[in-house]
Amino acid sequence: MGSVTSTPEPYSTDPTAALRRGLRYGLLGLLALAVLGVIIASLFAGVAGLWGALIGAAVGGGFILCTMLAVLLTAKLPAVTAGAVLLGSWLLKMILAITVLAILDPLDFYNRQAMVIVIVLSLVIVLGAETYGVLKTKVPYVTPRESDGRSGAA
Repeated sequence: MGSVTSTPEPYSTDPTAALRRGLRYGLLGLLALAVLGVIIASLFAGVAGLWGALIGAAVGGGFILCTMLAVLLTAKLPAVTAGAVLLGSWLLKMILAITVLAILDPLDFYNRQAMVIVIVLSLVIVLGAETYGVLKTKVPYVTPRESDGRSGAA
């Protein structure tokens, strides 16, 4: 009788693997939402719904995905530098979001309800997809032994 062996799932030793996987899952979630949002909004509001859904996906999804991208790009920087970059990117995102919404306010080529619904859904879905991607990534960790105060071998 032969022996039964199992091969454990591979894990990554790259410290940014979880972030990259989260970004990938977030992009896939945003793409699925954008397609579904465009179809549903177009059925209810025509071309204006299509534009509202596309704008909502771009604003909401872009907002969350930029955060994940900033975290990924600063993962190997010192903590103070990474924090400063993340704070600056948050401020830039806020300014861009307010500017885009202010520019869109007087225009009427899009459906506002479709845009707001897709913005809210994109924030929830993309954040959830990113979280799922990060949590499902296998990354090894080590718990160091407490030092007993003696030098030399343990």
